[in-house]
Order: sequence, then structure tokens, then C-alpha cells
Amino acid sequence: MPTMRDTFVSTTEDILDTDPDVAVVLADITAAQLGSAALRHPGRVLNVGIREQLLVSAGAGLALAGIRPIVHTFSPFLVERAFEQIKLDLGHQDVGAVLVSYGGSYDMPAEGRTHQSPGDVALIDSLPGWAVHVPGHPEEARRLLLEAVPGDCRVYVRLSAQENAEPHLGAGLQTLRLGTRGVVLAVGPMLDRVLAATEGLDVTVLYTATVRPFDADGLRTAVTATGSTDVVLVEPYLAGTSTARVADALSATPHRILALGVLRDTEVRIYGEVGDHDLVHGLDADSIALSVKEFLDH
Repeated sequence: MPTMRDTFVSTTEDILDTDPDVAVVLADITAAQLGSAALRHPGRVLNVGIREQLLVSAGAGLALAGIRPIVHTFSPFLVERAFEQIKLDLGHQDVGAVLVSYGGSYDMPAEGRTHQSPGDVALIDSLPGWAVHVPGHPEEARRLLLEAVPGDCRVYVRLSAQENAEPHLGAGLQTLRLGTRGVVLAVGPMLDRVLAATEGLDVTVLYTATVRPFDADGLRTAVTATGSTDVVLVEPYLAGTSTARVADALSATPHRILALGVLRDTEVRIYGEVGDHDLVHGLDADSIALSVKEFLDH
């Protein structure tokens, strides 16, 4: 099965072949995979080299000229290194772009901390007017990218090497399991491990690949149907990134929130494998199961 990165390449090629008003801006990453597209569309596949601030600024310039830019590189280089350009060249000038990252929070642990970005969604969330998609499957990534390109809005699509076994292509919060003791909301690649962790537990499991805008109505509906106001939020980036959105959605109802994700007070200084990092942050299925059970029991 193609990965999310493979799907990004093939979908982007399709978009370039059919829409003359779209350009792709790269900073070396994935340039080789898009080499044939660059030959077919030499003016619309632009590689600025390892200059990530220029990457975003060039995308903003294209947007000002009426071209819809898809701007792509690894997540720490795209969001953290070029954050000022995202804030000023896109946000402050009120122009749109589709930012597509790859690498998740720690998909490439052997590359070290420079290639890890658990704080990317929280950074984007500090700026107004952004849609944020966190697909959990390549087919979801394709659909979300195709939907993001038309128009002139600002969109962040976060791709990862971690994937769920099956796609879920509905919009908003999707109900995958019904229960009465609480609601567990899984974001993107967290779904399969959440389903495994909550097997046999009397909880409602929700899933979403779109965290901004947040489906507040969907959460309120699920909480009402469940009859419990205990909510567990499981995100593949900084723990608590969407806690405020959950709290706002349930502001009229006394509730409890448990936020699981990449720990904010832990700095991992060893390489290890992806699974090792999951264990450190409590994001493997067994750790999630223990956290959910302790939360519901207390």
C-alpha cells in the first residue's frame, strides 16, 4: 500500500496535470519524487533548496500573484523553522496556501531532534484562520489534499509514517463505537491504538482527521448520547493541544478532560525507534488503555 508521502506525490502530480493555477514549492525534500512532474511543469514545481524561510515566502508570493501554492517539507522545517514567514507572509498579508508536512512528531527518530516536531499543530493553532488536517490513512490524505487546493484559504495538512489500517472518509467527528462511561476522541494515526486500548471498555470512540475547525457540535452530540461528560483526547502531537477546543465545546456542561499526546515536560535525548518514543509518551495501546481506565475509575 502506498504511504501518505507516496500519496502526496501522486495526488500532487494529478493536481498539477489538471489545474494550471497550482504550483508546488519544495525545499529539496521530495524533490526527486516529483522530478517527472517538474519536467512536465517546469514553471510550477519550484525547488528553493534548503531555505525553508524562503520556501514559505515564495509560496506567499505565488499566492499574491494568483497562484495556489502547495508548500512542502518535513514538519520541523516547515512550521518551526519558517514560523515567522507563516505568521507574516501568509497570515498578516491574508493570503492562502496549502502547507503539507511529513514526519509527524517523531517518525524519523534516527535523524535526531532536528527532525521531530510535536509542537507544529500548537504553533499553527496560535494563528487565526487556519484549517488543520491530520489524516490517519493515505486515502484520507488524498481526499483532504484534493479538498484543500480549491479556494484561497490557509490549510495545514500533517502527514505521517504512522497510519491506521483502514480509512475513515467522513467529515467531522465520526462515531466508531458506542458506550456509556465516557468519550474517547482519537485524532489521525492514533485511532487503531485507541480502538485496541478501549476494546472491552464501555466508552464511545470518536475519530477525526480534521482538528481545525473543531467539530464542537459533534462532540456535544456524542457526550449527550453517551450520558457521560468524561472526555479523553488522544492526539499524535503535544498533549493538550485541543483541550481548549473541547472545553469550549462543553462550556455549558460540567466535564472532565484527560489529554494524551506527546509529553510537554519530557525531552527525549536518545534516538531509539518510533515504538520507543510511543512508550516514553504513553502513546502505545497498553499505556493508553491504562490511562483511560485510571481516568474513568477516578
